[in-house]
Amino acid sequence: MNFKIERTHLFSALSHIQNAVEKKNTIPILSNILISCEKSNLYLTATDLDLSMVEVVSAEIISDGATTTPAHLLYEIVRKLPEGAQIEITTDKENSKITIKSGRSKFSLPCLSKEEFPVVSNESLPHNFEISSKILKKLLDKTRFAISTEETRYYLNGVYFHKPDTDSSPVLRSVATDGHRLAYTESSLPEGASDFPSVIVPRKAVSELRRLLDNIDDNIKVSLSDSQIRFNLGATTITTKLIDGTFPDYQRVIPEQNNKLMKINRSEFVAAVDRVSTISTEKSRAIKLSIESNMMKISANSADAASAYEELSIEYDSDLIEIGFNSKYLLDITHHIEGEMINFSLSDSVSPAIITDDSDSQSLFVLMPMRV
Repeated sequence: MNFKIERTHLFSALSHIQNAVEKKNTIPILSNILISCEKSNLYLTATDLDLSMVEVVSAEIISDGATTTPAHLLYEIVRKLPEGAQIEITTDKENSKITIKSGRSKFSLPCLSKEEFPVVSNESLPHNFEISSKILKKLLDKTRFAISTEETRYYLNGVYFHKPDTDSSPVLRSVATDGHRLAYTESSLPEGASDFPSVIVPRKAVSELRRLLDNIDDNIKVSLSDSQIRFNLGATTITTKLIDGTFPDYQRVIPEQNNKLMKINRSEFVAAVDRVSTISTEKSRAIKLSIESNMMKISANSADAASAYEELSIEYDSDLIEIGFNSKYLLDITHHIEGEMINFSLSDSVSPAIITDDSDSQSLFVLMPMRV
């Protein structure tokens, strides 16, 4: 195998797919990246057995071939080469070493046989549709912060995509929850997605997909089955296993009797919560909201007798209510409100709060209260 490539192109591709490689692997081949030269294209492949990424890069292919070499080591070498450098990569006759030459620099890395590398399936999947990158970003951004990190509740370790039963036009909805907060948003159902199955996309795949979307303006091709989903983003393809579990009936935790309605300026509220929560203890991060006619008092206390207090003007004309929240969870939600005003629907001090955005009727957040 022998090819030449401009440093920028190789670095860009490696920066995408090296994230699929786990840094601590007990299986040596999974620490490697598969490099394949075919005709005029260079193919880079990485996998952790659950998530696979393939990137196609234009290169000057001198001779075809394939091998595997340590992913993070190759990435660091290319990262440290000067901007605009030309790189030549070759393998020896035994395919046991790969040589990287650039200017006066020369590196030699060990190789493992391509036959040891797991086969990354490229089989066609039964359900296919396209979705705009802008809509997919929203479906991920408005929900992924609420993904659970608790491994025992593995069915919450991802974003749930499904087509809910609604009386209005069909929609594609994304949902995530960690038991303390819930977030959902939706968009019009893409053409061709009418029969796709409900799926839970794992946290790692969500993170890598969102990272790649920053550089994509075109439509994304989505293919899926009951067990895996594939996203084709131009030169990069991500394939991941789906979480094999049942997402809970999240509609049951969205309260229907919250009749105390409050509106507050988003930027003022976020700044005040951030200031007051400085006092709250690191573990609970608890703050208390005391809400009465057109006035909110935000307060926090710490175990060493420190305290904070701030008042804000609000729109509210119901009975006094005092309710506590984890300030981090509250700020996570409010950072995803884009409009000028935040809407709170409350019931009492022990019931979940519904938080919505004046500028986005398709998104909804639920936050469980805490005792303070």
